[in-house]
Amino acid sequence: MGEPAPAPGEPYPKLKAHDLTRVFGRTPHTVDALGPLDLSVAPGEFVCLVGPSGCGKSTLLRIAAGLLRPSTGTLEIRTSLRPDMRLRRVARPAAMIFQDYGIYDWKTVRANVRFGLDIQRVPRRSANARADEWLARMGLSDFAHAYPATLSGGMRQRVAIARALAVEPELLLMDEPFAALDAQLRTILQDELLDLTQTTRTTTLFITHSLEEAIVLGDRVLVMSARPGRIIAEHHPPFPRPRTGDIRATPAFTSLKSELWDLLRKEAAPA
Repeated sequence: MGEPAPAPGEPYPKLKAHDLTRVFGRTPHTVDALGPLDLSVAPGEFVCLVGPSGCGKSTLLRIAAGLLRPSTGTLEIRTSLRPDMRLRRVARPAAMIFQDYGIYDWKTVRANVRFGLDIQRVPRRSANARADEWLARMGLSDFAHAYPATLSGGMRQRVAIARALAVEPELLLMDEPFAALDAQLRTILQDELLDLTQTTRTTTLFITHSLEEAIVLGDRVLVMSARPGRIIAEHHPPFPRPRTGDIRATPAFTSLKSELWDLLRKEAAPA
């Protein structure tokens, strides 16, 4: 049987996981890392996952990126073939951004941003134009010919974001991308990402340990249990879009952050 049709007026999910599990090791020394887990992410939705350390959040993202196979269950990404897409579709329609940037020290900033386009064999002139467009959007045009070692951590993460979005991914996967940054820079990049994703409406699955980050960025915040990770709660931050970082100062923000922490504290204790 095929996938059931959504209710009238509802789009097909961009990402859909069903009974997903992941086990590491071999019997009798196995570790149940994830699931069973069900998850659905709508096109254009920004979903944040929070949970205790070791609950399988990163494992889920790596399965979505095609870097790991599930032990059981399925995870599917529905691709689109819109005629307005400037770049051709690729076999793996997700782009991933890591905590440690994942950019190449021996390539210039421009070459790093262009890397995914080169893999897709986009003609060099078009790829350079597309890379330069994203460098401008991320405030990096003056550093196009610099190397990552000369950049700050925040600038390197901007390069990673530009590289991921330059290929127009169906799904953007972000694994604690701001965790290594200081608090002030982290807040600045949260606000920049908020503005960027509200403009592009790129479907995003975002992992974080920061409840503040999840509430500021997410259309939904999903709370995962201790290992093996399952989704135990779902919250919709009550802030309409377009929103700004000013919501951090509201009573509703503080209340939701406290509610999420109460859930996480119970899960983090046994972990």
